[in-house]
Amino acid sequence: MNEPTFWHYLLVAGHLGVCLCLAIYGVHRYSLVYLYYKYRRNTPRAKSRFLQKPMVTIQLPMYNEQYVAQRIIEATCRIKYPRDRLEIQVLDDSTDETVQIARETCAEMQAQGYPVVLLHRDNREGYKAGALEAGLKVAKGEFIVIFDADFLPPEDILEHLIDHFTDPKVGMVQARWEHINREHSYLTKAQAILLDGHFVIEHAARNRSGRFMSFNGTAGAWRKCCIEEAGGWQHDTLTEDLDLSYRAQMKGWKFVYLPEVTSPAELPPEMNAFKSQQHRWAKGGAQTCRKLLPRILKSRLPLRIKVEAFFHLTSWLSYFLIVLLTFMLFPALFFKAYVFQDSRLMQVILDGSLVILATFSASTFYVASQREIFRTWAESIKYLPFLMSVGVGISLNNARAAFEGFFGKPSEFVRTPKFGVSGDHDRRWQAKAGKNRLDPKRVQGWCELLMAFYMGGCVFYTLSQKMWLGLFFMCLFTVGYFYIAILTFHGQYQSARMPSRVDRGTEVKTL
Repeated sequence: MNEPTFWHYLLVAGHLGVCLCLAIYGVHRYSLVYLYYKYRRNTPRAKSRFLQKPMVTIQLPMYNEQYVAQRIIEATCRIKYPRDRLEIQVLDDSTDETVQIARETCAEMQAQGYPVVLLHRDNREGYKAGALEAGLKVAKGEFIVIFDADFLPPEDILEHLIDHFTDPKVGMVQARWEHINREHSYLTKAQAILLDGHFVIEHAARNRSGRFMSFNGTAGAWRKCCIEEAGGWQHDTLTEDLDLSYRAQMKGWKFVYLPEVTSPAELPPEMNAFKSQQHRWAKGGAQTCRKLLPRILKSRLPLRIKVEAFFHLTSWLSYFLIVLLTFMLFPALFFKAYVFQDSRLMQVILDGSLVILATFSASTFYVASQREIFRTWAESIKYLPFLMSVGVGISLNNARAAFEGFFGKPSEFVRTPKFGVSGDHDRRWQAKAGKNRLDPKRVQGWCELLMAFYMGGCVFYTLSQKMWLGLFFMCLFTVGYFYIAILTFHGQYQSARMPSRVDRGTEVKTL
């Protein structure tokens, strides 16, 4: 084999550059773990208690949520709070049988004396942000509490949230998400661990160290005047919650995060629903980055806040980097086997970059979150290889979404389908998933499948060359792309076979 040329070294430099960028984001995760443990004792405490409970409006935005609409309305009515100081707004933009379900449920609750009002819009202008904005204009409450339709708010949640607003500087209080169907499948288990890392480590580290955190769109309470002063709910991003959070904190409002206060919700049990949710979050994050990051960096905010905001709002870049790394793996293996076969140093660098990247960028972060929740890491650590596979497999979906968001391709707010899963072994979603055709083009699924075969080829090439160091992690890449692609096609196949309508129960009827 000829001596390495400039182009060989350039391609290797590109591979190492991608690994370095990913490693930088991995180091940032380490910094969040460090900040979490450094400030973990900075537990927020309410300064005092309201002698007379303030007026609170609970908003329940929903769109075609026929399987969970009744459940969330009834659960919200069970929240313990003086009825004369409470208003429950059902913000329904639905176009299907949810309209009738919401109307009937609200009427039943009103008959029992609960302060429920139904606000139905004939259009989806502004999507969820538009519904929240419309409800805010007529809300009676000084404080606004928001729950998405798939949540089950505990009865005592307002008792934990509201007194933090005795501090006039507090604009928002966020509770932690818990998961109704954590043990439902490997997919929901992986999602639960991913979200636990966000809520347990990220949120607490940012909030308790004085950095900016975000409202997560649900399971939180706002001071109404904070929303208004920050510019209100705006419709130009798909993550209106992240957008408003940064605008409010830039105005000087203080946020409070309460990880010990939880509100359980349903995780998407089906791959296309999961990809839809991830697509919206990635695209909205890129839109918010383009909208607000330049303003944040030019502001007089402290450097620590600017640095954290940069990593937070550009986190979607990691998806591009993972896709690039996937394409660069085979050239790197080829160079290692032939071009750099006599260079032990280059072989160690090429293998070490993959091993370090795959091993350390996520493991500590997610193990720490599980350790904090369950007081043990042994049970959750066995899921880490699969978690890493899912993170790699979903990267193409999220990279496409982030590209659309950052470069300005508009799209509608695609809701995450809710299937009314109420327990770990509830399988009713399989019948209900049929009407949610989330990936009609299927092009992305085929691309994911091709990437899976490409990574499989890398694995076989590695075996043939007896290069063992990075083999395990290339297998993780392969499994991730295959898993995402196969479940995507399975969901689309199930969708094609399902009848056109599904009633409120588990019985399927064709109309």
